[in-house]
Amino acid sequence: MKKIKISILLVFLVSVFSLNAQSVIGKWKTFDDATGDAKSIVEITEKDGKIYGKVIEILNPEKKNAKCNNCPDSDKDKPVLGLYVIKGLSKDGKEYSNGKILDPSSGKLYKCTVSLDDNDKLKVRGYVGISAFGRNQIWTRVK
Repeated sequence: MKKIKISILLVFLVSVFSLNAQSVIGKWKTFDDATGDAKSIVEITEKDGKIYGKVIEILNPEKKNAKCNNCPDSDKDKPVLGLYVIKGLSKDGKEYSNGKILDPSSGKLYKCTVSLDDNDKLKVRGYVGISAFGRNQIWTRVK
């Protein structure tokens, strides 16, 4: 009987960890498009059914105190560290969409979709107008 209980507990724990690994929720390493260098760590969380991504670490020591000088509205001149760069994405099938992504370097705000490429890769697409006019980035899960 004890072995059955332990087996059930192990199956439950493996299921919970597998589901978590298949979620966009978590910490993700971002990369510079031009150089390919690791740029920051963004933590994606869910609030009220929407997805948000916040810069929790800047990996380049020279940019740790960077401000979002060209950002619109309430984000203008805020530190990049702590800035929400993914805002208000809703689940739509296997992806999240209908939200925005902010590029702190340029201050531009784009429409955005995110989806898992595999458990440890996140496909992030920012675009203007229609999705065909945009670009993809692949972020990697931080373990």
